[in-house]
Amino acid sequence: MLTTVDLTRSLDTETYKRLLIHYQVALACWPTRFYVQQRPVAIVFEGWDAAGKGGAIRRVTEAIDPRGFVVYPIAKPQGDDATHHYLWRFWRRLPEKGQIAIFDRSWYGRVMVERIEGFCTEAEWKRAYREINYFERQLVDFGTVLFKFWLHISKEEQLARFESRSGDKLREWKLTDEDWRNRGEVGSLRRSRQRNVAQNQYNLCPWTIVEGDSKLYARIKITKTLVDKLSQELDYDPFQPTAAAVEAEKRKKKKKK
Repeated sequence: MLTTVDLTRSLDTETYKRLLIHYQVALACWPTRFYVQQRPVAIVFEGWDAAGKGGAIRRVTEAIDPRGFVVYPIAKPQGDDATHHYLWRFWRRLPEKGQIAIFDRSWYGRVMVERIEGFCTEAEWKRAYREINYFERQLVDFGTVLFKFWLHISKEEQLARFESRSGDKLREWKLTDEDWRNRGEVGSLRRSRQRNVAQNQYNLCPWTIVEGDSKLYARIKITKTLVDKLSQELDYDPFQPTAAAVEAEKRKKKKKK
């Protein structure tokens, strides 16, 4: 499935800026609607190292009232999280009604990184596919609006971004020895992630595959997907003029006459 993704898709800078403002204005309307309808929203970002997850999350959150969302960077479980079932740390971070939770990495680590690194047995990671499907079904049945974005980039583009970071004093902290080591295991990682996407593509919330070689294209696809699905789920068109706006326009026309 991932091998058929068209990574040549891109946007020019001017089109990107225009569309980003367009969709960010729409995203700014949503927190009130979540609160009114009491719908929790969970947004999952997965993908390759340096695929642009952080940049995409930034473009989404900069448009939203900070009181209405929280971002969880997911790494190796520590403390209490490490002593419970792997889904426990996600259960306790799920959004309240009317709130947004954004996961930078997620419960899918069980069937990818933890599987490759040997942090769980074969029986455990195979069982995890079923557990994850049940987990997501419970979220959706509860009323959670669930998004899952998979940011996909080529090996060549990933290497270029690694090298760019390693020579940039402001961004070199984002590149670790583990990132380089993971590139050395790219074959195993790509097989596990291909299986992950395929295994979970037919449940209640399939992956949105994001062509990520162009960061500009990826960010617009993500923001557009959010706006489109939220419009459907909450039965609200953020681009539709409000009654107050319509009335103001009428008064304006009368004054001109």
